[in-house]
Amino acid sequence: MFENVDLMTAIITPFDNEGKIDFDVLKKITDHCLATGSRGFVIGGTTGETPTLTHDEKIDLYRRFVKIVDGRCSIIAGTGSNNTQETIEFTKEVSEIKGIDAALVVVPYYNKPNQRCMKAHFKAVADNSNVPIIIYNIPGRTGVTMDNETVIELSHHANIIGVKQCTSMEDLEYLVDHTDAKFNIYTGEDAQALFAKSIGANGVISVASHIYGNQMRQMYDELEAGNYKLAGTLQRKLTPKMSALFMYPSPSPVKAVMNAQGYSVGDCRLPILSLNQTEKQTLAQHLGLAKEALSNSLPKELNL
Repeated sequence: MFENVDLMTAIITPFDNEGKIDFDVLKKITDHCLATGSRGFVIGGTTGETPTLTHDEKIDLYRRFVKIVDGRCSIIAGTGSNNTQETIEFTKEVSEIKGIDAALVVVPYYNKPNQRCMKAHFKAVADNSNVPIIIYNIPGRTGVTMDNETVIELSHHANIIGVKQCTSMEDLEYLVDHTDAKFNIYTGEDAQALFAKSIGANGVISVASHIYGNQMRQMYDELEAGNYKLAGTLQRKLTPKMSALFMYPSPSPVKAVMNAQGYSVGDCRLPILSLNQTEKQTLAQHLGLAKEALSNSLPKELNL
């Protein structure tokens, strides 16, 4: 299912002038990402502003996104919350959508569960899901860290097939060493993209691929071809730009760039605000662009 899926885009949710999901723009972004090297998508993740979407909006988004992708690549849909029973029920509902390959289930936030609680949560969801589960470890957003040994134990569950890991490079190494080769390991940190794949992880679930997909595709292709120095050069050039895309609450920076590129992805939903002019100027400078670039028109592809 996820064979050779090294670069996945955690795709944004575009909104129109009335604040509704713009599916025409979503198709344009999807086609753009596939054309620039993405091999799969996470729909309804953090970057997709899922906490601001209603239940019905998410179901409609997933159903229509499956039609947009039309079998061209793998799709992981976000179904997690901090309520185990609601997560089970929503994951069941999403798993009925033909074309969803897996569900992304985040470590419960706010409740601050310990490791025993996390294991019980994920096992309960996996036991009741008709699609495989990918667990999502992102302590910066959940307030708690899922330990490596917890991930390893959960990796033995028949219906838990992978992890999106947003911690250290040392953790990625440990997980690669101590999980079965069939267990899918993705970093959720763009700056770790090259490192992750080079040590045996599957790759990256990326935000930067909306904008720098061609360069990231080239980086992975050069790594596969054994051109390690060139791959390393590409990552080093990308890293400061990847970091800049998180200098303000995500996905406001990536949306600002894509709006300047003419994709008309719209504003963010509260509690996230779109960038103001001063923030756009600061972001542009960190991306190596002219100070006023994000208030004007940018090319569809940005160079390093």
